[in-house]
Amino acid sequence: MRHEPIDQARRLVQDRFPDALAVVLAGSTVQGRATAGSDLDIAVLVASGGETYRETLRFEGRVVELFVHTRAGLRDLFAVDVATRRAVLQSMYATGVVLVDVDGEAGRARALADADLRQGPPALEPGTVETKRYGLTDAIDDLRDATDPLERLAVAGFVVNTAADLLCDHRRTWTGTGKWLVRRLVEADPERGGALLEAHAHLGRTEDPEPLIDIASAILDTVGGPLREGYRRVWQGVIDSVALGVGR
Repeated sequence: MRHEPIDQARRLVQDRFPDALAVVLAGSTVQGRATAGSDLDIAVLVASGGETYRETLRFEGRVVELFVHTRAGLRDLFAVDVATRRAVLQSMYATGVVLVDVDGEAGRARALADADLRQGPPALEPGTVETKRYGLTDAIDDLRDATDPLERLAVAGFVVNTAADLLCDHRRTWTGTGKWLVRRLVEADPERGGALLEAHAHLGRTEDPEPLIDIASAILDTVGGPLREGYRRVWQGVIDSVALGVGR
């Protein structure tokens, strides 16, 4: 691992957070995946009375993502990451390089993160699984019938994301967005997750949706099968609009 990003992170911390209790550098720069444009992902634990916030800045020409929090803020953020089934901050503390550790603060934060990661994400509620099954069934039908190339690509994206979410829930593994969806999906189920991603890439290259339809349908069968007739969800107001798929 190259030391330039670590040294750069140390300089930033010394400049902006000289009294930090714990600092962890995470992300691609410590995982061997860094590129010339990779940013620095830095978690910073500050004393009580400080602020909990996220900030993006540029330091010495490099983009930096700061995740700053108090002890109470860290526990709140961990709880949010568990509820969203993503465990972003937990992964940072569990896999990152410790730059500052005052009186074992980084070790205690890492222990909390490890505990969450070992326990795994909560299962989706049955009603949420039903809604996702219904949405995926409908999207597979749309993908099969799509004639417009742009519409086909848009529907394919929805199919991949929904099938991935259902598969990760079925395997009780953490999920993610963007590149982290790809990584978490392959970790959750190398065979079916890999096939889903490859089918999506195949559609992009050839405009042939059949492999994606096949693997998405297989994943759908694993979590209860297609759902059309018989699906019913009681309206509970504005908060329920996302779950119901209003506006999709």
